[in-house]
Amino acid sequence: MDAARRTAIVAVCFAASLRAQTPDAFYNQGLAQAQQQHWDQARTAFLAGQRANPSDARFPLELGGVAFKQKRNAEAAKWLRRALHRDPSDTYTAEFLATVYFLEGNLDAALKYWNPIGKPHITALAIPPSLRVDPILLDHAFRFSPAATLQLSDLRATRARLDALGIFPSYRIRLDAQNDQQFSARFDAAERNGFGSGKLNALVSTFRGIGYQAIRPEYYNLANASVNVESLLRWDSNKRRGSVSVSGPLRRDARYRYHACVDVRDENWNLQNPASKPLGSLHMRRVASSAAISSAGNGLWSWTAGGEFSHRNPRDIQPWPAAPASTLVKAFQLKQSAQLRRTLLVLPEHRFTSSALLSTDVAKLWTAPSRVFSRVQLTLDSLWLPRISGEDYATHLQTRAGKIFGQAPFDELFMLGMERDNDLWLRAHVGSRDGRKGSAPLGQRYFAATWDVDKILYDNGLLSLRLSPFFDVGSMDSSVGLGSRKWLFDTGLQAKVRILGVGFAFIYGKDLRTGNNVFYIVEGR
Repeated sequence: MDAARRTAIVAVCFAASLRAQTPDAFYNQGLAQAQQQHWDQARTAFLAGQRANPSDARFPLELGGVAFKQKRNAEAAKWLRRALHRDPSDTYTAEFLATVYFLEGNLDAALKYWNPIGKPHITALAIPPSLRVDPILLDHAFRFSPAATLQLSDLRATRARLDALGIFPSYRIRLDAQNDQQFSARFDAAERNGFGSGKLNALVSTFRGIGYQAIRPEYYNLANASVNVESLLRWDSNKRRGSVSVSGPLRRDARYRYHACVDVRDENWNLQNPASKPLGSLHMRRVASSAAISSAGNGLWSWTAGGEFSHRNPRDIQPWPAAPASTLVKAFQLKQSAQLRRTLLVLPEHRFTSSALLSTDVAKLWTAPSRVFSRVQLTLDSLWLPRISGEDYATHLQTRAGKIFGQAPFDELFMLGMERDNDLWLRAHVGSRDGRKGSAPLGQRYFAATWDVDKILYDNGLLSLRLSPFFDVGSMDSSVGLGSRKWLFDTGLQAKVRILGVGFAFIYGKDLRTGNNVFYIVEGR
């Protein structure tokens, strides 16, 4: 008789012996099997006890222990959460559950269950001496300090400030266990300095848009003060654009940051309806300068407030049917903008986060007569990492809606489609045709929702490849004669490649309403 058959017979006989026993008998039998490291038999006994007495916290606790011994940490965490729910005062279960998440690299979930029992105590904070950023500025970014308990709220606030600095493309705050049940904290980070971390990285970063006649010179951490300069120069004859932006911390404080930008555009537009029928055309020149201040907040909320002064000059206009005359105006404009971001829901043990972003603009146009309009947009973002560790199968859902109140000029209309100067994407609708903008729906009111899942195919730190199926849905009103009129549905596949810190996405999209296929390449950080 082979070993597998003997094991199966033993398991059946053991299960039969458990019938008609009391919960305490099940518990004692499970403990006896666990002491002999017969994990499958122990699990069977504890499951029987769980069914006999569902309110008893001992059984999910022991089932969590068995799963942990069998290196099934996701299952262990599930049972331990159930045990803690039945007995919230059990510090041993809380400690055990936090440890499971800590071993899986989920520090947020570990802190959620450690903090109520006064852990973890941090004895030291190690910063790599190779970092060039001003030590005082970096110190202000860390909300927590040694000789104290690391709180989850402090960790989130620290991350928000580090993200705001804009010089750490990747970083990790990790804890190292000490012999006395205390921890030391360590900050591991890749830092952006100058044009890049080397000549090759600088070349790839600067010329990543050369395929569409653009370069992006960028300089980070100027004077080691987290002052970043980003620029764009595009010489495409139909979409000329030049922009320079500067951002940096206010008074060496990582919580607050200033932003200033100058943007010049010279564009040719060919406007088309959803059936690609020409409607009209224009040549748009626009110059804008803006300034803003942002706050990283406390990890749950953040805000930005600023203003913009601009001038637009539409020329060579061939108006389209239903075009409001007030849309195509030559005028100066003063705009005030504000954004408020709020985290709505965080479930660290399930690795789920959801946030909302409210954006508002109020602008005055100096026309004859002058007029005022406003724009309001709401964005809901959700991210779910379904596995207990890692980013495989990361699922992202974004829902957006916006409306313009009053009559906005042409360059302030919403656009629903893929275009390098637009952030409202439907991935089977391209915003330009034959090099000229105008093929995507435009209007004063929209709704858009995008969903995608990232499957990691390869990642060695320097090169990563992900494959992402997606589904998008959207609608644009036709108040200016350029909307979608019907709901739009897109699906397709993205291949996301990241090399030397620069990302590229190769997109294949299919318009489910018309059957059109689209191929598009986009670059980014």
